[in-house]
Amino acid sequence: MPFIVISPALTANQLRGRLPAAALTAVDAITDKSEQRMRSSQAAVWKLPRISQSRRQILTQALHELARLHQVDTALLDTPYRWNDFSVLAMDMDSTVITIECIDEIADFCGKKDEVSAITEAAMRGEIKDYAESLRRRVALLAGLPESVLGEVIRYRLRFTPGVKELVSAANAHKVHTLLVSGGFTQFTDFVAEKIGFQQTRSNTLEIIDGKLTGRVMGKIVDASVKRSTVAAACRRLGVSPVRAIAIGDGANDLEMMKHSGLSVAHRAKPAVAAQAMQAIAYGGLDNVLDWFE
Repeated sequence: MPFIVISPALTANQLRGRLPAAALTAVDAITDKSEQRMRSSQAAVWKLPRISQSRRQILTQALHELARLHQVDTALLDTPYRWNDFSVLAMDMDSTVITIECIDEIADFCGKKDEVSAITEAAMRGEIKDYAESLRRRVALLAGLPESVLGEVIRYRLRFTPGVKELVSAANAHKVHTLLVSGGFTQFTDFVAEKIGFQQTRSNTLEIIDGKLTGRVMGKIVDASVKRSTVAAACRRLGVSPVRAIAIGDGANDLEMMKHSGLSVAHRAKPAVAAQAMQAIAYGGLDNVLDWFE
């Protein structure tokens, strides 16, 4: 039996807000006032009668427009998700678990943020097809920076995305393996994993000699294919199929792991990524994912 879930946007101080009455009224109208109930999380759920494929398409389009108009997140589910159906939660880091792109903030310390950000944006949009090459080009611009800059970025600029701790805590509580898989750097993923509670990380390692960044990345670069294989390997260790994985990301580098998962979620994502995900969060925190679960 299909369900519609509407989740609120974040307030100006990054707290979970309330659903506007106009949004509730609008959903009532497009569902012919199907059964509605409010959740303690401030989300609202409508249980629908069985619908045809053509009706689903109409509803999907209407929900997209409603989300844009009222700045809420919407989801159309065949049935609520259950934690028992998943074994792995895999998440990207930069602009997903945290609100910044770490490499851009590192570059700011040598006056090259705009130059690095332009390459980052092109890579995330998928305009630079070779992610590894785009990363090498960006990291090369950091040569000579003191290693201490990494700690400065963590201390003064790194912020967690609202709702991420609640989401990861819920997954851990339900014995779901939590994996932070990032095209970013180990200094950041180690810190984030400790603070948020991820059980496993996979990321890139910056080469540092005599306390300074050399402008090189050590070992195999974590690109889209490595992200996919890392998630697949985590599933194999647990003896399950990748369809039991939830994959959450925001950029083109995340699409491979998202495409092969049982639930793909685009978070504040580039349009091309959001269009290919099963669900999307555009206005709320990552804890909106919890609204889709029983």
